[in-house]
Amino acid sequence: MYAGAHRSVRRGAGVEFGGYREYVPGDDLRWLDRRSLLRHDRLVVRQFETETERALCLLVDASASMSFRGPKAPGAKIAFAAVVAAALTRIALASGDPVSLTFLGAGRAVPRSVGHEQFERIVAALEAVEPASDARVDLSLLDHALQTLARATRRGAIVVLLSDLVDLPEHAAERVAELSAAGRVLTVVQTLDPAEADFPFVGTVRLRALEGGDVVETDAEAARDGYLEALAALTRGWSDAVTRGGGRLLRATTDADPVGVVRSVVEAVR
Repeated sequence: MYAGAHRSVRRGAGVEFGGYREYVPGDDLRWLDRRSLLRHDRLVVRQFETETERALCLLVDASASMSFRGPKAPGAKIAFAAVVAAALTRIALASGDPVSLTFLGAGRAVPRSVGHEQFERIVAALEAVEPASDARVDLSLLDHALQTLARATRRGAIVVLLSDLVDLPEHAAERVAELSAAGRVLTVVQTLDPAEADFPFVGTVRLRALEGGDVVETDAEAARDGYLEALAALTRGWSDAVTRGGGRLLRATTDADPVGVVRSVVEAVR
């Protein structure tokens, strides 16, 4: 009914072979490529493409760390994520595709629907959300968000996670990557403040975590390299987990042009 011009993983008449990707738990075993297993000892699945409707399922991190705003940022991370989410909603609805919104933490979910009123509902929810939850303490936040999303999505759905990826539970990357199973298309947008991405501080600094309550006092110059290495390792871990399932990880800072970020997401899910 709401047919958009998208490529998606589907079975049935009129499909085209769309390449291979590594097997992830939950994939249909009928599409395992046995030759690759015998030759290379690797589990890969065959993919097929067809023109079909795709639902856009937005998952926005609303935990406390998303409220951070550094001195050079035009707004908090949650505000930047909201702008990108609203723009993606507009594009999807204009193509006739249904959109849903789920929050990780605080916030009111918006069930899947279409039309101009759906855009207003999603924008209202994004405007009203106030990050406050602690995903490190309340481990159920991630489980609840992923379970809600998994129940509401079908094969071929596009899932976009907007999060700083900071202070999430252990194995969060692997749990999120499982959304790629059953033919879903996953894109993760790591949304960081410029101060988080570059660590521009000098002298003695006192840093307090917005989740978990940790407080660290240190010399900025001495700590910078170690901090940037830890951040790079976090990003690599997420990238590896997401790409193994056929998804994409994009990185953005809140001082970037949101139009460019939206364009990158659209190109990633084509």
